[in-house]
Amino acid sequence: TMYCEQGGLARIAVVDDDAAVLRSVGRLLQSKGYEACTYSSAASLLVEVERLRPECIVADLSMPGLDGLQFQEALHSAGLDYPIVFITGRGDIRSSVQAMRRGAVDFLVKPFEEVELFDAVKRALERSRASVEFRLRGEVMHQRVSSLTRRELDVFRQVLEGLMNKQNAANLGIAEKTVKIHRARIMRKMSVRSVAQLARLAERYGVTGQAPGSDARPS
Repeated sequence: TMYCEQGGLARIAVVDDDAAVLRSVGRLLQSKGYEACTYSSAASLLVEVERLRPECIVADLSMPGLDGLQFQEALHSAGLDYPIVFITGRGDIRSSVQAMRRGAVDFLVKPFEEVELFDAVKRALERSRASVEFRLRGEVMHQRVSSLTRRELDVFRQVLEGLMNKQNAANLGIAEKTVKIHRARIMRKMSVRSVAQLARLAERYGVTGQAPGSDARPS
């Protein structure tokens, strides 16, 4: 079953087969202004999670059916990187360590204090927002690359390989002066001030220019 308590700060999914814990965690989060959507099984949340799009998930580690680790693996296999805070019993420390190695934000050992829950959720939300920001910046970078002409893409790829203007010109069969013009246009379109900055951003966001799409403009 699923139930959402409205709140404006962030949407958090909570899953636990213990109804008392589920209700308690949901109410605590709601009292802090979060939208807490509670689920009694990992399987029921898994079906809803892409539609729900929570900013983070608070999940029990030991649940019947799909347990916390299996749930975490299912999300990973589906390419979903929602940050998870696990709730665990004292006997589940080994599994908790395994969950952390797989990318969980934290695990809370029952009984835990309210402040522990809020701190863990805060860290999870910070990770979530950093991930969204990274994805959006990457999309902007790829959009900028798609605005390059085919010839600019040729120069762009060789700039990323560290080639100087003279080498770039020789490889492309064009004048060095023309390469400089293309480089200046590339820097402007990519909104960077130096080749070093361009290389750092390209590496960070996986931009290579190796496979220009059909939207690449002709030179």
